[in-house]
Amino acid sequence: MFNKISIILSSIILISLLFSFLFFAKETKEDRLLLLSDHIISNFRDTLSLEMANLLSFSLALSQDGELKNALIDDDENMGYEILSNITTRFKKYTHLKSLRMQILTPDFFIFSRSWNQGFEGMPIWWFRDDLNRLKINISPKVGVETGRLLTFKATIPIRGVKKILGYLEVIKLIDEFALKLRKSGVELFALMDKKYLKKASLMRDFPYVNSYIIANQNYNRAMLSKIKSVDWTLLKDRGYVYKNNFLYLLESMYNGEEKSIGEYLLVIHKDDFNRYDMNNKSLFTQFSNQDIKEVVESFQYPYCSFNSSSDRDLIAMLPKLKPEDKKELEIEAKKILEGYTKNELIDIILHNNHQERKIGEIE
Repeated sequence: MFNKISIILSSIILISLLFSFLFFAKETKEDRLLLLSDHIISNFRDTLSLEMANLLSFSLALSQDGELKNALIDDDENMGYEILSNITTRFKKYTHLKSLRMQILTPDFFIFSRSWNQGFEGMPIWWFRDDLNRLKINISPKVGVETGRLLTFKATIPIRGVKKILGYLEVIKLIDEFALKLRKSGVELFALMDKKYLKKASLMRDFPYVNSYIIANQNYNRAMLSKIKSVDWTLLKDRGYVYKNNFLYLLESMYNGEEKSIGEYLLVIHKDDFNRYDMNNKSLFTQFSNQDIKEVVESFQYPYCSFNSSSDRDLIAMLPKLKPEDKKELEIEAKKILEGYTKNELIDIILHNNHQERKIGEIE
């Protein structure tokens, strides 16, 4: 009788221990997923902010170009097209900015020139660009993810004359480029735009839907689409993450330049990828150093340095950031550019880079 009681008690204790182990194992797993989710989302926000900062600083530098100002003053739309087209062609060829587009707008938001085509001069764009209304009140540079015919990163910079605004320069990048950067880190991005913006998004009307959102980036992982649709979206929206079948799904709100919610960013990561992440890594996706960020800030103070134009400066600045095998063609182009500078101008560039101040005087 005693043995039976002992066996029963032992069984109860073992079962209780087993349930306790499973409970705490589940809690530990959930805690790790929550910590990992917070870490990845934090890094994603930092990477997104740096993407905006780089686009804004690049645009601010270009807006100071004297040739662009002359094109607006002379009302020369063809000249505007040639300038923008040359800049974008050069940067697409030698940098990672493969989807770069630029356009000049008049002060009342009509197209003056575009880098990617002609024939749209004089077309109004204010009717499908709600974000431009802000510039009527606050004439200052802005950057953000903006709705329109496509969902894109846009930096809009006033081009200032002596006494008035001559127009606006817009530098545009597709979200696809940003998605590709994340993919290299093992993260699949789905930029999900709220369907209420579809009325003005004429180029997105055939894009696929997920849970009443439109997938805005065309290079999304099509193999993941069925998996995403099977996720419990109520749970995903409630706690921000879902782990299912070895995939971690993360949801982050998407805001435009006015901090208005326009959709969601959905990040999808396989177990094999997130298991290798170091929680102490502060730049999970970012390929830029703190020095790079410092240079972005400094470029606001010295938009041209001592170069004749911002495009010359930015092209030369890309050289040290490239891998040796990618430098060859760019070095040839850089030499052609620098051959057009005088000896004094070249020395001035060197002095500026070393001391961040302009040296004036005759060099013998």
